[in-house]
Amino acid sequence: MLIRHLDQALWDHFEKYKEILVLLGARQVGKTTIIKRIFPEATYLIVDNEPIKHALERYDPTVYRQLLNADSKWIVIDEIQRLSDPGRAAKIFFDQLPQFKLIITGSSAFNIKNKASESLAGRKIDYYLYPLTLSEYLVQNGLEKTLSLLPIEKMLTGEKAKEVIRPYDHKAILDTILVYGLYPAMQAHPRDSIYLTNLIDSVVFKDLVELSLLENKSAALSLLKLLAYQIGSLVNYADLASKLGIGARTVKRYIELFEQSFIIFIIKPYSSRKRDEISKMPKVYFYDLGLRNALINNFEPISSRGDAGQIFENFIVSELLKYNYYGNFGYSFNYWRTKSGSEIDLVLNKPGHKTVALEIKSKSQRVNQAFVSRYPDSKMIVISRNNYWA
Repeated sequence: MLIRHLDQALWDHFEKYKEILVLLGARQVGKTTIIKRIFPEATYLIVDNEPIKHALERYDPTVYRQLLNADSKWIVIDEIQRLSDPGRAAKIFFDQLPQFKLIITGSSAFNIKNKASESLAGRKIDYYLYPLTLSEYLVQNGLEKTLSLLPIEKMLTGEKAKEVIRPYDHKAILDTILVYGLYPAMQAHPRDSIYLTNLIDSVVFKDLVELSLLENKSAALSLLKLLAYQIGSLVNYADLASKLGIGARTVKRYIELFEQSFIIFIIKPYSSRKRDEISKMPKVYFYDLGLRNALINNFEPISSRGDAGQIFENFIVSELLKYNYYGNFGYSFNYWRTKSGSEIDLVLNKPGHKTVALEIKSKSQRVNQAFVSRYPDSKMIVISRNNYWA
C-alpha cells in the first residue's frame, strides 16, 4: 500500500489554510506520486513540458487562465524550479487567480532560486518529503498494517515496548536497508546497485548543474564522496579544502547546496559554552544510505564492513530526524563532544522537556556517562540493533 506519514497533513492543508501548498524534497522521493494520490482531480502543469514551461514563463495571468479548465479547483505545478522565476509564477497564481488552490512540487532548487525573486513570505506553507522511513517501508511491503512513530516516541519517553513477535525477519530487512537505502523506487529495484549509482547524477547534480550553482562539478562530486566516507564524523572545512585543492568558502557553500538539495544534513554541537566542549564543528549524515553507499561504490553486506557502526548511526539519526518532522515533535538535534574525547552521538533537546542523550551502538559497548554527570537533568538512552524497534 502506498502510504506516507505526510498524507494526513497534505489532505488537511486546504481545510486549514488558503496559502500555497509547497512540497519539497530530493528528486525521486515520491513527491509527484503522493500529490497525484491525494489530489487526483487536480489540473497538472508539468514544467518538463516545453509549451507549458514557455507559457508559465510569460508571467501573465491571462495566459495562465488559458492553461486551466473553468472547473479546475486544484492546480499542481510540478518541478517548478525549472522556471526562470518560480516565485514570481507562484505569486501571480496566489494574488491574481485566487479561485484556484495552488500546489507546488519541487526539489530544493525551488528555494535556492526563489531567494533571487520576490519573496513568497506569507503566501506559502512548506512541507518536506524524505526517503521512506522504516515504518513506511514495512507498510508498503505488506509487513505491517499501519504506520508508526513508535521509535521516537519510545526513545523520548524511555518506555520499553512490549516484546512483539513479528512474522518477518527484522534483522535481514535492516541489513538490506543499511546497504541499499530507502528510496521508494528501490521497492521495484531491490538490491539494484546500478540504479542507485545512476541516481547520483539525477538526484544530486541535475538541478545544481542546470542552475549553474556549481563551478566545478568534479570537485563537488569529490567533496560529496569525502563526506560519504566520514558520516557521523566532524566536518573540518579547511581540511576538506586542502584535500580537494579548493577554497574553504567553496567547500562550505557546496555543503550548504547539498543540504538544500536534501542529500545530506548536518547537526551542530550541544554546548553550554564550557571551555572543554567542542562548539563549532558540525557532524554530517546522509538522508539515504543507498545513495551514500553508491557514492563510495560499496555494496558489501553489512556484516563484513568496517563502517558498519557509522552506517547504523547514520540510519538511526536520519530515521529520528524524519520521525521528528512527521510527528511534529519539535526536538532540536545536536551532538556533544569534549576536547578530551568524551562524546554523545545525539542530543535531543526541547524547551520544557528533559534533554535526551542517545548513544547509538551497533554492538554492545561501554556507555560514556560523562554527559549525564555534567548535565544531571538529562537522561541517557542506548540504542542498538537489538532494541531500536523493539
